[in-house]
Amino acid sequence: LMMSLTPSRGCLLDLPWEDILVPHILCHLPLQQLLSLQRVSKSFQSLIQLYLANMRCFDSSQIGPPIPRAAFVNLLKDNEVLQQLALQNCSDWLTDRELLPVIGQNHHLHHIQLKGCAQLSRHALVAISLSCPNLRWLSLAHCEWVDSLSLRSLADHCKALEAVDLTACRQLKDEAICYLVQKCSRLKSLSLAVNANVGDVAVEEIAKCCPELEHLDLTGCLRVKNDSIRVLAEYCPKLRSLKVKHCHNVAESSLSILRSRGVELDVEPPLQRALVLLQDVVGFAPFINLQI
Repeated sequence: LMMSLTPSRGCLLDLPWEDILVPHILCHLPLQQLLSLQRVSKSFQSLIQLYLANMRCFDSSQIGPPIPRAAFVNLLKDNEVLQQLALQNCSDWLTDRELLPVIGQNHHLHHIQLKGCAQLSRHALVAISLSCPNLRWLSLAHCEWVDSLSLRSLADHCKALEAVDLTACRQLKDEAICYLVQKCSRLKSLSLAVNANVGDVAVEEIAKCCPELEHLDLTGCLRVKNDSIRVLAEYCPKLRSLKVKHCHNVAESSLSILRSRGVELDVEPPLQRALVLLQDVVGFAPFINLQI
């Protein structure tokens, strides 16, 4: 870089910015290094701003420590072409105020990761549903602010969804899940893990509405029973993996059909299953720890 800045040899910045530097050079540098490069000169600052405005993918984990709110807003203020946005575990600083402007000006987003963003509200999901009609992949794991009304908005406007992670979205009940799968029949991957409100009604509707389903995570869905698993086996011929760990009402009698088809099953070992059943009987088992 220092050699390229030598006048006799020409300057890196002499290369065409939009045709060469942005698409063929800067795209190979980590985001954190690009942000540091802004401090070299005003010209480099302008170049990086041009890159940020044309960036297709933003992943907060590439920057390192939590991003100051003002810095995040400044990074994406001119970008209207984002396709992928990953902001997982940004609960320390990310609120609707920072996220909504980014969502509102980026209508090409098809991949959004908001896992663990606890300070957002249902308005964030409504904004996503209204601004991102081509959304295919969405993670809302551990976002307990997700409710049935905001999920209904998502289902009404984002019918191209193929993968949704609703792990530990504990406000959601069978009715909300049924509405989602009725509208989004292209789903291939769905996680409803750690939700005690999800039961057989939702699982049966998933099976009947989503023939392309390949992955289903029901870990810790204690109300799911054998009958809905049998329906799943009947209606989902493309199913490749099913997680039913800690679903102590699901037995081998319903899983055997899927097992014979080569479906990958995630079931706790027999001893652990026995302990879960003991907990169900006596109502207390402090040694059992469910973590997702």
